Parts: sequence; structure tokens; C-alpha cells
Amino acid sequence: MSEVTEVKSTKKKFLSIQNMATIAVLTAVTCILAPLSITIPISPVPISLTNLVIYFGLYILGWKKETVSYIIYLLLGLVGLPIFSGGTSGPAKLAGPTGGYLIGFIFMTIIAGIIIDKFPKNMIICLLGMILGTAVCYAFGTVWLAISAHMTAQAALAAGVLPFIPGDLIKMILAMMIGPQIRKALIRADLF
Repeated sequence: MSEVTEVKSTKKKFLSIQNMATIAVLTAVTCILAPLSITIPISPVPISLTNLVIYFGLYILGWKKETVSYIIYLLLGLVGLPIFSGGTSGPAKLAGPTGGYLIGFIFMTIIAGIIIDKFPKNMIICLLGMILGTAVCYAFGTVWLAISAHMTAQAALAAGVLPFIPGDLIKMILAMMIGPQIRKALIRADLF
């Protein structure tokens, strides 16, 4: 095996140093931005930047590595690092009104990421993939919000989904426009 082939095959390994470093960086970005949340008076669900980081991560890392990055973030928060929205942490966060969204982000990452990875140049399909993934996340969040906060499904939908749709669409569009450019820059710099 030539040196060039060996280097290329190393880059393709999922657990290469380079891949672990990029996963760690995106996990750190999530840990920094996710706690910066805004609570709106009509909802127990805060506006969070978690999904924005995930959308960007899907373009930068791809669905598998971004899913690993998000799960690491989730585990760090569960063991006590104050990195969930509002600087909270621990297993009680999963049992609280926003726990369904935290779990739903895993499925959002997988669904949207697979579609983005399959059709990276088709912006309409990528947007639809992010919308579908986000809808699944909303479903998990709405069901859990209704159960944990003793709300009707309609009230949970009004409090945990409807106010967030415009902002989430803006986050998706930003990720679609900027994410591929970041990835190209990382590839040109031979960091990816």
C-alpha cells in the first residue's frame, strides 16, 4: 500500500483523529450555544440555538458524525454539565417539559442528515429534509410537553411548536446557505 493510499484510507476511517477532532469541535460549539436560550412568555419551551448548530453540523460533518456529536452533547448535559438551554443539566431535564425535544433532536439529525447527505446540491430537497426532521422532533417534543406539563395536545402544539416555526425556517435557510461554504473552506484548508 502506497503512502498516499494509506493517508486517504486513514481519512475515511470514522474514528480517525481528524474525525474525532471535528466531532469534538462541533460538540463544543453546541455546548457553548445551546445554553444561550430565550424564554418566551407563552411557552415553557425556550428558543434555543441547538437546532441551528445541528443544521450546520449536518452540512459540515455529515449525518453520522453530527449524530455522534449531538449524542455526546446530550450525555455531557445528562451527567451534569450546565449546557442545556438556560444553563441547566441533569436527567431531570429529560423528565421536564423540554425532554422530548432533546430526544427528538437525535431523530431530526438522522432524518435531515441522511437527506442532506444524499442530495447535497439540491437545496429544495435539503430544506424539505430539514423540515421533515424538525417535524419529527416537534412531534416528540409536543407529546412529551403535553404529558409532562399536563396540557392538551393542542395546547402543547400552540406552546411548543407554532411560535418556533418561523425562527426554525430561518435557521434552516442560514445553514443551507452557509454550511456548504464552511465545509468547502475546511476541505480547501485540508482540515477535512
